[in-house]
Amino acid sequence: MKLSPRDANAFFRRPDPAVPALLIYGDDPMRVAMKRQEVVGAVVGPQGEEEMRLTRLPGAELRKDPSGLLDAVKAQGFFPGARAVLVEEATDGLTKTFEAALQDWREGDAMIVATAGGLKGSSSLRKLFEKHRTARVAGLYNDPMGRDEIREELKRAGLTDVGRDAMGALEALARVLTPGDFRQTLEKVALYKLDDTEPLSVEEVELNAPASIEAEMDEVFHILAEGRTGDIARVMQRLEAQGVAPVTLLIMGTRHFRLLYAIASAPGGPAQGIGSVRPPLFGPRRDRMLRQAQGWPLDRLEGALGVLMDTDLKLRSAGQRAPAMALVERAFVRLAVMGARR
Repeated sequence: MKLSPRDANAFFRRPDPAVPALLIYGDDPMRVAMKRQEVVGAVVGPQGEEEMRLTRLPGAELRKDPSGLLDAVKAQGFFPGARAVLVEEATDGLTKTFEAALQDWREGDAMIVATAGGLKGSSSLRKLFEKHRTARVAGLYNDPMGRDEIREELKRAGLTDVGRDAMGALEALARVLTPGDFRQTLEKVALYKLDDTEPLSVEEVELNAPASIEAEMDEVFHILAEGRTGDIARVMQRLEAQGVAPVTLLIMGTRHFRLLYAIASAPGGPAQGIGSVRPPLFGPRRDRMLRQAQGWPLDRLEGALGVLMDTDLKLRSAGQRAPAMALVERAFVRLAVMGARR
């Protein structure tokens, strides 16, 4: 039986002991590993491995000895409590092995938890679990983490006092980080907040967030909008060294100035426009964008968008011979000069 994302997360937290087997598959090994760790922990508890109620069977080992799966499922341990058999790196070559184990599974046997990489719809292993009446299968896709998942990770990290703005910053962070990186960031935040009784703030989230190319690109557009011409060369050199394409910078720059235009042109002015931005802006970034929108007249923002559009057309022109990054940097200098005028 196939689990929806919502039902899958509920099952990971509280597995049904009447379910003989669960297959978790997905392209992101860290995402799969996190969910596997969660469900196995829920089945056997924190002492399960020490009490030998968890058996690990690598897929490659099982292919050499298919009977090992059923033996592990039926084996009785010295300690009371639920048992689990973990099969990692399962493939279609093990479909018959899992089928035999499912046929012989009885109440009181160990639950089988299998993990796999990306499985296509034609996968025989995936079809076995999807068509089975009592087994479960959960596909994990590279979608941003949902609010429920974020709350679960906060609970796991021991972060209970999180304000609305800080939660917004965490949600924005979860959209650009992998689940593994997001979990590590929360662990870092939890250490930072150790013995601190104050609510988590946006500044503390940003302080502990990993540095990224996206953050540096964001910074260069803030530099332009704030008219800081002297800082352009430094940031551009760093972005070029990191392999950022000139056209990417133009696309991101156009997005930044379109957002400023939307804020500045709102019927109630920038103070009203900043509140209608979707997704919403929070904390220092919100304040910074508001100041920028207030400092740019609409006609000048239109001119800035015209500079970006003209540069984009030059980059795409077949007869263009000037280096692409030099063209982009020259356009950015023009924007910064425009931003410096008050």
